[in-house]
Amino acid sequence: MEINKVVLRHMEMTLKTPFQTSFGTLSARQFLIVEVHSAGQIGYGECVVSGRPLYNEETVKTAWHLLEDFLIPMLYEKEYIEHPDEVSQLFSVIRRNNMAKSALEGAIWDLYAKQNNLSLAKALGGTKSEIQVGVSIGIKETLDDLLREVDGFVNEGYKRMKIKIKPGKDVDMIAGVRHHFPGIKIMADANSAYSLKDVDVFKALDELDLMMVEQPLAYDDIIDHAKLQSQIITPVCLDESIHSLEDARKAVELGSCKIINIKIGRVGGLTESVKIHDYCQSKGIPLWCGGMNESGVGRAHNIAVTTLPNFVLPGDTAGSSRYWNEDVILPEVTALNGVIQVSDIPGIGYEVVPALLDKYTLEKKEIPGLVEKV
Repeated sequence: MEINKVVLRHMEMTLKTPFQTSFGTLSARQFLIVEVHSAGQIGYGECVVSGRPLYNEETVKTAWHLLEDFLIPMLYEKEYIEHPDEVSQLFSVIRRNNMAKSALEGAIWDLYAKQNNLSLAKALGGTKSEIQVGVSIGIKETLDDLLREVDGFVNEGYKRMKIKIKPGKDVDMIAGVRHHFPGIKIMADANSAYSLKDVDVFKALDELDLMMVEQPLAYDDIIDHAKLQSQIITPVCLDESIHSLEDARKAVELGSCKIINIKIGRVGGLTESVKIHDYCQSKGIPLWCGGMNESGVGRAHNIAVTTLPNFVLPGDTAGSSRYWNEDVILPEVTALNGVIQVSDIPGIGYEVVPALLDKYTLEKKEIPGLVEKV
C-alpha cells in the first residue's frame, strides 16, 4: 500500500458515569484517532492514551508529538508497505511510546484488511465467530453501590465481573459481592496499588474463589509478583508489567503470573499482540483482552484480537452503551448475554461515521504523504 495522507484527531468523549480506579476518577476521556488514507480507502486506529501519565508515561500531547514528528515521517520514508508487520519492525528503533506506535500500526492493519477484503479478525488469524466479554467496575463508595452495579450487569448476562480495588476497599467489598452472587466469575484489579507487605490481603482474597488478581504490585515489577504468586493460590495476572514479548517471556519463566492481560496499546500494536499470544499459547498461559475505555474504533480492534484462540477468558470489551451515550461507529458494539458477534465486514467491521468523529474532535491535522494517483 502507498500512503496518501495521515489524519490525526484529538478527541474528547464524556463517559456515561465516572470511572474510579486506584489512579483516580475519570469522567471524560481524551484520546487520539489516527486515519491512514490510501487509494480511496481509510484505515482507523485509536491511541488509548489519556490526559495524564498515570497508567503509563504517555499522554495525548506526547503521543501526538511522537506521531507527527517521528512515526509518520518514518512511515513515509518507506515508499511501499506490503504487510503491517513491517510497521512494527520499522518503529522498533523508537523506545517505548507503545500507544502512539499502536495507533498508527492499527490503522495500517485496518487498511490492509480492507484492501485484501478480509475482516481484521481473519487478517490476524482469528478463529472465533463470537467472543465472551465481561465488564470492568470502578471503585465504589459503598458495598450497596457495588452490589447494585453488579446486579445490573448480571441481569444483562455478562460472564465476568472485574472489580477495581485499592487499600481499604478490597477484601470486604469483594467478599460482599461473592456472598450475594456465589456463582459469578469475579476478578480483582489492583492497578499496582499494593506491595509485598500486603500479602495478608491477597491470602484473604484466596478464600473468595477469584479467577485472578490483576497487577497487584508495582507497575514495572516482575520479581515481587513471582514472590507473591508463590505465596497465594489465586492466579496473578499481569497487565502494566507486560509491554512486549520479551516482558511476557521473562514473567512466565520467573513464575510471576499464571495469566496475562493483553492491551493492544500497551504492548505496541497488533503485531506484538499476536507474538505474545503465540508464545503464551505455547506455554499454556491463558490470555484475555483488557480495555482502556475505548471508543468504538479501539473496541473493534479489541474484538478482532480476541478472536485468536488463546484468548480463552472473557475480556473487558463490553458494549458501547456501557460507556457512551453515542459512539463514533455504526452499528455500535453490542453484547447480548455477555457475547459479542464478530463482524465479517472487511477491516474493523464497523462503519466509522465522519460526522460523529467531527462532533468529538478537539483538533485535527492532515499530514500529506504521496499524492494519490488518478
